[in-house]
Amino acid sequence: MPQRRAHRSDLPSWIKPQLSKLVDKAPTSEHWVHEVKFDGYRMAARIDRGNVRLLTRTGLDWTAKYPVTAAVLAKLPVKTAYIDGELCGVRPDGVTAFELIQQASDAGAGALTYFAFDLLHLDGVDVAAMALLDCKERLATVLKDAPLGITYSEHEGGDGEAFRRAACRHGLEGIVSKRTDRRYLPGDRGVWVKSKCLNRAEFVIVGWSDPEGSRHAIGALLLGYYDADGRLL
Repeated sequence: MPQRRAHRSDLPSWIKPQLSKLVDKAPTSEHWVHEVKFDGYRMAARIDRGNVRLLTRTGLDWTAKYPVTAAVLAKLPVKTAYIDGELCGVRPDGVTAFELIQQASDAGAGALTYFAFDLLHLDGVDVAAMALLDCKERLATVLKDAPLGITYSEHEGGDGEAFRRAACRHGLEGIVSKRTDRRYLPGDRGVWVKSKCLNRAEFVIVGWSDPEGSRHAIGALLLGYYDADGRLL
């Protein structure tokens, strides 16, 4: 697919996120790069002259849930920007853990990290029209001296399976592989693919959420697990 040139445009109110397709093995050709798959909440950061909105993958405004993260993002050296990333709780060993962000959300506190992996709009320019690596290069520049709480998501080329195995050895959830020669495609599955590490754990089903969008019957299962002290989290 031919790339469009980046052009001037107004800052979007919300951009439907690029999605990923689950595959058994990570691709290894030269047209792919690979990133760590984070275990948190997919979150877009919309920055408009110091005013930050944190938007979920369905466009819900969750800024009020994470005011500290919003305040940190407001310090970035941009007038306007739209960043795609993942808001995560991070264990002492550096691995993201979904239960940590749930605890932070429920308690209204907790140290979280926003992992930024794509830049879609910057200071009046539609960066999403550019190829992936061009977008990431601009994002890396924006985040060069980012304050604590914001991290640039690095990528690696080459053998995707080797990268996935290394991620698994470090206890990570898996990796996301992305085509370097394609632009951001909202809602598309295939330009990005995810391959997971096969880990096992036992959980207790404690409830469910209402369906949204194309989902029917239930939205998601609500799970709990017992920690080392026997507490159900």
